[in-house]
Amino acid sequence: QVQFVESGVGLVQPGGSLRLSCAASGIIVKIYTMGWSRQAPGKQRELVVAITSGGNTNYADSVKGRFTISRDNAKNTVYLQMNSLKPEDTAVYYCHAQWLSSDYWGQGTQVTVSS
Repeated sequence: QVQFVESGVGLVQPGGSLRLSCAASGIIVKIYTMGWSRQAPGKQRELVVAITSGGNTNYADSVKGRFTISRDNAKNTVYLQMNSLKPEDTAVYYCHAQWLSSDYWGQGTQVTVSS
């Protein structure tokens, strides 16, 4: 059974930083394309960033230069470091994994950027 434990829920002031973690069980993250997506109230879910098994990354234009995805294969965990946060980054963030026809999603973690 595939499970993700997401952590890093928080209320952050604009300009602040937050790191999200996604600890996976039931899959080996280094062979999957791992990613983070987000959904803000009233908006469609959007891809924030993905990292392939080969380490290639794809960032949304809105987060380039501010967010960084990383993967710790030994811990089977993926991270999302978010810097220079803006109110428009407020959303539920989802960790997900894709490989061939397999597609798994975490339960989501709330990030709120507000003063």
